[in-house]
Amino acid sequence: MKLITAIIRPERLEDVKAALFEAEVTGLTLHRVAGHGGETVAFESYRGAPLVYEFHEKVQLDIAVSEPFVEATLAAILKAARTGEVGDGKIFVRPLERVVRIRTGETDVDALTPDPMRFP
Repeated sequence: MKLITAIIRPERLEDVKAALFEAEVTGLTLHRVAGHGGETVAFESYRGAPLVYEFHEKVQLDIAVSEPFVEATLAAILKAARTGEVGDGKIFVRPLERVVRIRTGETDVDALTPDPMRFP
């Protein structure tokens, strides 16, 4: 099992979500985040006062997948999130030691598969 964390442009979220669903990856958690990477610092003026935007708005997706879904998840994110410009984001893949579905107590891969109570 792996935990895939993707930091992407907010405007690419709908495309990434559609690509993930097409790859049959349906479980994800979304966070609105701000960060600083290779993008340039933006300078603006508001009512005569200078403003410096060092951090850029991004979306962070956390996706727990079993081994057979790792490559399909990465391919879906790369295909849908890439614009070719600086600031497209990053993907981090980390080992996932344990998963527990709270409602049923199912663990690991059983907890990652679609819930039969929700998808009969």
